[in-house]
Amino acid sequence: MAGRWVALMPARWWRQVTPRTLGADAIAGFTGATIVLPQAVAFAAIAGLPPEYGLFTAMVTPVVAALFGSSMLMVSGPTTAISAVVFSVISGIHPPGSAAFVQMALTVTVMVGVMQVAFGLAGVGRLAAFVSPSVMLGFTAAAAVLIAVAQAPDALGVAVEAADTVFERAAKAVRAAPEADWRAVLIAATALVSVAVFRLLSPRAPNFLLALALASGVGYVIDAEREGVRMVGALPSVIPAFSLPAFPLNQLGPASEAAFAIALIGLLEAISIGRAFAGRARQPFDADQETVGQGLSNTVGGLFQCYPGSGSFTRSGLNAEAGAQTPMAAIFASAFLFGILWFLAPVVAHIPIPALAGVIFYVAAKLIAVRAIANAARASRAEAVTILATFVAGLVVKLEFSIYVGVILSLLIFLSKTARPTLAISAPDPSGVFRNAQLFNLPECPQIVFTRLDGPLYFGSAEAVTRAFREIERRRPSQKHVVLMLKGMGDIDFTGAEVIAEEARRRRAMGGSLSIVTRYAPLMKRLTKLGVIARLDKGAVYPRKADAIEGVTQRLSDAVCAKCAARIFRECAEKPGAPQPREPAAQETAAAE
Repeated sequence: MAGRWVALMPARWWRQVTPRTLGADAIAGFTGATIVLPQAVAFAAIAGLPPEYGLFTAMVTPVVAALFGSSMLMVSGPTTAISAVVFSVISGIHPPGSAAFVQMALTVTVMVGVMQVAFGLAGVGRLAAFVSPSVMLGFTAAAAVLIAVAQAPDALGVAVEAADTVFERAAKAVRAAPEADWRAVLIAATALVSVAVFRLLSPRAPNFLLALALASGVGYVIDAEREGVRMVGALPSVIPAFSLPAFPLNQLGPASEAAFAIALIGLLEAISIGRAFAGRARQPFDADQETVGQGLSNTVGGLFQCYPGSGSFTRSGLNAEAGAQTPMAAIFASAFLFGILWFLAPVVAHIPIPALAGVIFYVAAKLIAVRAIANAARASRAEAVTILATFVAGLVVKLEFSIYVGVILSLLIFLSKTARPTLAISAPDPSGVFRNAQLFNLPECPQIVFTRLDGPLYFGSAEAVTRAFREIERRRPSQKHVVLMLKGMGDIDFTGAEVIAEEARRRRAMGGSLSIVTRYAPLMKRLTKLGVIARLDKGAVYPRKADAIEGVTQRLSDAVCAKCAARIFRECAEKPGAPQPREPAAQETAAAE
């Protein structure tokens, strides 16, 4: 347990920092700061928060996550998915942008952080590996639709009444389209098209910043601000201040539900991104450590006017491409962002809201990973069902509820697969290599069946393995001896041990035997402890297939061997009916004649 608390120690990567890495990290940090400034403003708009809260989140969260996390390259901060969930959850309780909305968002952030720290210390981070990536594919696709629909009124320059469902909001936006302000539409279209073009021409350039600048320039030329097009407005401050969120206790239930959903989503985002970049850079990655880092970043962030954040794939990718070497790059990015804001805060006030909407449309479109969804759907029907169910739940029910649907489906699919291990029948090919006998149409010994168990043998899979044994018994009544190879078996419990022991008893009653092949010492120890070895015939456990063949062939019926034409083992030459080599004397006589 003491090892878990080591996760609370900061900057364990500090020894890897050198003057050379500091220079590379500073360059990467400046590049990241130019990207995150417009992103933070846009993400705050998605979350229904004033722009400064997105900027505060982009300053504070990355620093704490870098100090306490595990990833060397991942950059944390505001993300599209979490921003969408914040809006989805809190907008049903308080008007977006209101003081009550902000206070609840900050309180939820602290709750998210505390939950994630607890998850990390409890070792829950490693369990994220059991959640299929298809869950996040469906979730982010649903979030993209919700985000686009929510931004439509801003892009059109019209006011639309609140609605309970995404379909009602979309219908109201369509009905309001004839009243659209052409200036707002032009500005939004300029931002959308320009960010797409800039991104195509130079992916590493500050494309969002350039798009907002161009769209703002168009707004200035057509005098949009004077004609009533909404602007971002002045930032009250560029320095996040310490504050304890004020929160009414009667809203603790909804806040807890929101916090748990956001904590889970943030955990899945950060761990999947951290693993991806660690694998690419061949660096170690500790999922539990990263979960603690994310939790501390949200706990501290909530006390410094931040809303929930997580790992950002876009900024992490740019960070790696810009040459980042250590988490100092994320810390530099926060420092540069503060410096840039100090000078550009007055300019931010004059960014048109439709320009943000145009950029957000682009962000939403990129959230839908069409190629990844298509590949997952082609690979497995179960993955396709997971994506579709998560997506539909996000649109029809609630976005935060969809993540539960996806996680539960993912776990059910995992359990279903582990409950159906493969019991394959194998035989040696002409070169002596054991292969799938049915797939390669290989001849088999008429008295021995070789089976290989791939998968865990536990209470959940015991019935499936028993059925497989009964099917072998029904289809191959003459093959009374079974050699069970356990090389691919992950684990075994008491119920699984009973399956093997019962099969050994049945084979013995039929006049045959059950032998086991394994050389894995921990598995042998487990089988002994569960009483399996004691219930097998003496000498029925072998370290290699060759040893099993030599031992089991001695128990075969000579009468059957005498009529057998397969002769697939070397030991068959010693059995009755085997072709006898000619005597040397007879060969010499034949040669003389």
